[in-house]
Amino acid sequence: MVTKIVVATHKDYNIPKEDLYLPVFVGSALSKVDLPFQRDDEGNNISDRNRTFCELTGLYWAYKNLKADKIGLCHYRRYFDLKNIDLEKENIILPKKRHYYIETVYDQFGHAHGYEGLNTVRQIIASDYPDYLESFDACMMRRSLHIYNMFIMKYELFIKYCDFLFPILFKAEEKLGEVDRLYGYLAERLLDVFLENNKYSYIETKVIETEKTDWIRKIGTFLKRKYFGGQG
Repeated sequence: MVTKIVVATHKDYNIPKEDLYLPVFVGSALSKVDLPFQRDDEGNNISDRNRTFCELTGLYWAYKNLKADKIGLCHYRRYFDLKNIDLEKENIILPKKRHYYIETVYDQFGHAHGYEGLNTVRQIIASDYPDYLESFDACMMRRSLHIYNMFIMKYELFIKYCDFLFPILFKAEEKLGEVDRLYGYLAERLLDVFLENNKYSYIETKVIETEKTDWIRKIGTFLKRKYFGGQG
Protein backbone atom coordinates (compact mmCIF):
# COMPACT_ATOMS: atom_id res chain seq x y z
CA MET A 1 0.00 0.00 0.00
CA VAL A 2 1.38 3.38 -1.04
CA THR A 3 0.75 6.46 1.09
CA LYS A 4 1.86 9.90 -0.03
CA ILE A 5 1.76 12.87 2.31
CA VAL A 6 2.12 16.19 0.53
CA VAL A 7 4.39 18.52 2.48
CA ALA A 8 3.35 22.05 1.54
CA THR A 9 6.36 24.34 1.51
CA HIS A 10 7.26 27.71 0.01
CA LYS A 11 10.95 27.63 0.93
CA ASP A 12 13.93 25.31 0.99
CA TYR A 13 13.62 23.27 4.15
CA ASN A 14 14.86 20.05 5.68
CA ILE A 15 11.94 17.83 4.67
CA PRO A 16 11.93 14.23 6.01
CA LYS A 17 13.56 11.88 3.49
CA GLU A 18 11.14 8.97 3.81
CA ASP A 19 9.27 8.00 0.64
CA LEU A 20 6.08 8.66 2.58
CA TYR A 21 6.60 12.41 2.18
CA LEU A 22 6.27 14.37 -1.06
CA PRO A 23 7.44 17.98 -0.68
CA VAL A 24 5.44 20.28 -2.96
CA PHE A 25 6.54 23.84 -3.72
CA VAL A 26 3.25 25.70 -3.24
CA GLY A 27 2.71 28.96 -5.09
CA SER A 28 5.52 28.09 -7.47
CA ALA A 29 3.75 29.93 -10.30
CA LEU A 30 4.14 33.17 -8.34
CA SER A 31 7.73 32.70 -7.24
CA LYS A 32 10.91 34.06 -8.81
CA VAL A 33 12.97 31.31 -7.23
CA ASP A 34 13.03 27.57 -7.80
CA LEU A 35 13.12 24.85 -5.18
CA PRO A 36 14.24 21.21 -5.53
CA PHE A 37 10.72 19.94 -4.94
CA GLN A 38 7.65 19.00 -6.94
CA ARG A 39 6.08 22.22 -8.21
CA ASP A 40 2.35 22.86 -7.82
CA ASP A 41 2.11 24.70 -11.16
CA GLU A 42 2.44 21.53 -13.25
CA GLY A 43 -0.54 19.72 -14.72
CA ASN A 44 -4.02 20.80 -13.66
CA ASN A 45 -3.36 23.38 -10.94
CA ILE A 46 -4.32 26.59 -9.10
CA SER A 47 -0.78 27.55 -8.14
CA ASP A 48 -1.33 31.22 -8.99
CA ARG A 49 -3.99 31.44 -6.25
CA ASN A 50 -1.60 30.54 -3.45
CA ARG A 51 -1.85 33.96 -1.81
CA THR A 52 -5.51 33.31 -1.06
CA PHE A 53 -5.64 29.49 -0.98
CA CYS A 54 -2.37 28.90 0.92
CA GLU A 55 -1.46 25.19 1.23
CA LEU A 56 -4.61 24.29 -0.68
CA THR A 57 -2.78 24.92 -3.97
CA GLY A 58 -0.66 21.91 -3.05
CA LEU A 59 -3.77 19.97 -2.07
CA TYR A 60 -5.41 20.80 -5.40
CA TRP A 61 -2.30 19.70 -7.28
CA ALA A 62 -2.49 16.33 -5.49
CA TYR A 63 -6.23 16.10 -6.15
CA LYS A 64 -5.74 16.48 -9.89
CA ASN A 65 -2.31 14.93 -10.47
CA LEU A 66 -1.36 12.44 -7.74
CA LYS A 67 -2.49 8.85 -7.29
CA ALA A 68 -1.79 6.68 -4.25
CA ASP A 69 -3.71 4.35 -1.98
CA LYS A 70 -3.80 7.09 0.64
CA ILE A 71 -3.04 10.79 0.34
CA GLY A 72 -2.38 13.32 3.06
CA LEU A 73 -1.36 16.90 3.63
CA CYS A 74 0.99 18.42 6.18
CA HIS A 75 3.32 21.44 6.34
CA TYR A 76 7.06 21.93 6.14
CA ARG A 77 7.08 22.73 9.87
CA ARG A 78 4.17 20.53 11.03
CA TYR A 79 3.98 16.75 10.76
CA PHE A 80 1.86 13.96 12.14
CA ASP A 81 3.26 11.85 14.95
CA LEU A 82 2.91 8.48 13.23
CA LYS A 83 5.03 6.29 15.48
CA ASN A 84 2.01 4.41 16.88
CA ILE A 85 -0.19 4.63 13.78
CA ASP A 86 -0.94 1.73 11.43
CA LEU A 87 -1.16 3.56 8.11
CA GLU A 88 -2.52 0.52 6.30
CA LYS A 89 -5.34 0.03 8.79
CA GLU A 90 -6.64 3.57 9.33
CA ASN A 91 -8.82 5.23 6.69
CA ILE A 92 -8.67 8.77 8.11
CA ILE A 93 -5.99 10.28 10.34
CA LEU A 94 -6.34 13.79 11.75
CA PRO A 95 -4.47 16.08 14.12
CA LYS A 96 -5.85 16.39 17.63
CA LYS A 97 -8.56 19.05 17.81
CA ARG A 98 -7.88 22.58 18.93
CA HIS A 99 -10.28 23.74 21.66
CA TYR A 100 -11.74 27.24 21.75
CA TYR A 101 -12.90 27.31 25.34
CA ILE A 102 -14.50 30.75 25.44
CA GLU A 103 -16.09 31.02 22.01
CA THR A 104 -17.58 28.92 19.25
CA VAL A 105 -15.83 27.95 16.02
CA TYR A 106 -18.06 30.44 14.23
CA ASP A 107 -17.20 33.34 16.52
CA GLN A 108 -13.51 32.48 16.58
CA PHE A 109 -13.46 32.74 12.79
CA GLY A 110 -15.49 35.93 12.84
CA HIS A 111 -13.19 37.63 15.33
CA ALA A 112 -10.12 36.54 13.40
CA HIS A 113 -11.22 36.97 9.78
CA GLY A 114 -14.63 38.61 9.72
CA TYR A 115 -17.98 36.86 9.44
CA GLU A 116 -18.63 37.41 5.73
CA GLY A 117 -16.56 34.43 4.60
CA LEU A 118 -18.34 31.84 6.71
CA ASN A 119 -21.74 33.39 6.06
CA THR A 120 -21.06 33.17 2.32
CA VAL A 121 -20.01 29.54 2.63
CA ARG A 122 -23.18 28.77 4.56
CA GLN A 123 -25.27 30.30 1.77
CA ILE A 124 -23.45 28.18 -0.81
CA ILE A 125 -23.94 25.01 1.21
CA ALA A 126 -27.64 25.80 1.71
CA SER A 127 -28.02 26.22 -2.05
CA ASP A 128 -25.71 23.56 -3.47
CA TYR A 129 -25.20 21.04 -0.66
CA PRO A 130 -28.36 21.27 1.48
CA ASP A 131 -27.74 17.85 3.00
CA TYR A 132 -24.64 19.32 4.64
CA LEU A 133 -26.32 22.35 6.18
CA GLU A 134 -27.26 20.75 9.50
CA SER A 135 -23.71 19.46 9.95
CA PHE A 136 -22.28 22.86 9.03
CA ASP A 137 -24.39 24.65 11.62
CA ALA A 138 -23.58 22.06 14.29
CA CYS A 139 -19.83 22.29 13.65
CA MET A 140 -19.88 26.09 13.72
CA MET A 141 -21.55 26.11 17.13
CA ARG A 142 -18.96 23.81 18.69
CA ARG A 143 -15.85 24.89 20.55
CA SER A 144 -13.32 22.54 18.98
CA LEU A 145 -11.95 22.03 15.48
CA HIS A 146 -9.43 20.05 13.45
CA ILE A 147 -7.11 22.75 12.13
CA TYR A 148 -4.14 23.16 9.77
CA ASN A 149 -5.91 21.45 6.82
CA MET A 150 -3.92 18.36 7.83
CA PHE A 151 -5.19 14.84 7.22
CA ILE A 152 -4.38 11.46 5.73
CA MET A 153 -7.22 9.75 3.88
CA LYS A 154 -7.93 6.69 1.83
CA TYR A 155 -7.76 7.80 -1.81
CA GLU A 156 -11.49 7.44 -2.53
CA LEU A 157 -12.37 9.56 0.51
CA PHE A 158 -9.72 12.11 -0.41
CA ILE A 159 -11.28 12.58 -3.85
CA LYS A 160 -14.76 12.83 -2.36
CA TYR A 161 -13.57 15.46 0.10
CA CYS A 162 -11.92 17.54 -2.62
CA ASP A 163 -15.02 17.19 -4.80
CA PHE A 164 -16.93 18.76 -1.91
CA LEU A 165 -14.36 21.35 -0.82
CA PHE A 166 -13.11 23.06 -3.95
CA PRO A 167 -16.44 23.87 -5.65
CA ILE A 168 -17.54 25.62 -2.45
CA LEU A 169 -14.32 27.60 -2.20
CA PHE A 170 -14.34 28.55 -5.88
CA LYS A 171 -17.91 29.80 -5.65
CA ALA A 172 -17.04 31.73 -2.46
CA GLU A 173 -14.11 33.27 -4.33
CA GLU A 174 -16.47 34.47 -7.06
CA LYS A 175 -18.51 36.28 -4.42
CA LEU A 176 -15.74 37.52 -2.11
CA GLY A 177 -12.82 38.08 -4.46
CA GLU A 178 -9.15 37.84 -3.55
CA VAL A 179 -8.60 38.02 0.20
CA ASP A 180 -5.24 36.97 1.63
CA ARG A 181 -5.33 33.42 3.05
CA LEU A 182 -9.12 33.45 3.35
CA TYR A 183 -9.86 30.23 1.47
CA GLY A 184 -7.25 28.30 3.41
CA TYR A 185 -8.90 29.41 6.65
CA LEU A 186 -12.37 28.55 5.34
CA ALA A 187 -11.22 25.07 4.35
CA GLU A 188 -10.14 24.39 7.93
CA ARG A 189 -13.77 24.82 8.98
CA LEU A 190 -15.14 22.56 6.25
CA LEU A 191 -13.17 19.39 6.99
CA ASP A 192 -15.18 18.57 10.12
CA VAL A 193 -18.41 19.34 8.27
CA PHE A 194 -17.50 16.80 5.60
CA LEU A 195 -16.56 14.14 8.13
CA GLU A 196 -19.60 14.63 10.33
CA ASN A 197 -22.13 14.71 7.54
CA ASN A 198 -20.80 11.45 6.09
CA LYS A 199 -20.42 9.88 9.53
CA TYR A 200 -16.81 8.93 8.87
CA SER A 201 -14.80 7.61 11.75
CA TYR A 202 -11.20 8.72 12.24
CA ILE A 203 -8.31 8.60 14.64
CA GLU A 204 -6.35 11.56 15.98
CA THR A 205 -2.67 11.98 16.66
CA LYS A 206 -0.55 14.85 17.87
CA VAL A 207 1.21 17.28 15.55
CA ILE A 208 4.98 17.59 15.74
CA GLU A 209 6.11 21.21 15.34
CA THR A 210 9.65 21.71 14.02
CA GLU A 211 9.68 25.38 15.03
CA LYS A 212 8.79 26.93 18.39
CA THR A 213 5.41 28.60 18.73
CA ASP A 214 5.44 32.22 19.88
CA TRP A 215 2.65 31.87 22.45
CA ILE A 216 2.97 35.45 23.72
CA ARG A 217 2.33 36.78 20.24
CA LYS A 218 -0.50 34.29 19.62
CA ILE A 219 -2.27 35.16 22.87
CA GLY A 220 -1.86 38.88 22.19
CA THR A 221 -3.32 38.45 18.71
CA PHE A 222 -6.25 36.46 20.09
CA LEU A 223 -7.09 39.13 22.66
CA LYS A 224 -6.85 41.86 20.04
CA ARG A 225 -9.20 40.00 17.73
CA LYS A 226 -11.76 39.14 20.39
CA TYR A 227 -11.97 42.38 22.34
CA PHE A 228 -10.83 45.08 19.92
CA GLY A 229 -12.02 43.73 16.58
CA GLY A 230 -8.55 43.48 15.05
CA GLN A 231 -7.62 40.85 12.51
CA GLY A 232 -3.85 40.98 12.89
